[in-house]
Amino acid sequence: MMTEDPLVDVGSLLQSMAQKVTSLMQARNIGHYEIVGIRSGGVWLAKALGAELGHRGAVGELDISFYRDDFTRIGLHPRVRPSALPFATEDQNLLLVDDVLMSGRTIRAAMNELFDFGRPASITLAVLADIGQRELPIQPDVLGCTLHLKPGQRVKLLGPEPLNLVVKQGVPT
Repeated sequence: MMTEDPLVDVGSLLQSMAQKVTSLMQARNIGHYEIVGIRSGGVWLAKALGAELGHRGAVGELDISFYRDDFTRIGLHPRVRPSALPFATEDQNLLLVDDVLMSGRTIRAAMNELFDFGRPASITLAVLADIGQRELPIQPDVLGCTLHLKPGQRVKLLGPEPLNLVVKQGVPT
């Protein structure tokens, strides 16, 4: 049996994240940046964060399925779609957005794919929730919240409208 419990107010986290992004970009003297989300929750979050930031450009979308180093273990997602970056990445400052940071492998795959499009000037990582089960030394620059899950629990962003962060307990049926 699968149960879902709401975790946090995503709207409040988005406001906080937008303030942190603004402060960080100012501190780094980055006046212009493009936003890229990792499918699918990261894209939903990137669009919402972009709106909160007043970002006028299109949001890029990465499908990192073919860049995963563990897809032979997890299997390919049946709906693999091409990535869509409506801007050049070469020498561009990028805000990379994902919903949940766990092992770090998704972020590593996303950075590999971004570099295949061109070498960015910088990549700033913004993540809604960190569950701290890192296998790679990847940390977010901007973080909405840290969650501590019990064994057998997973966290998932539901959306795109409204965005709702839930914990899934039990075994899917």
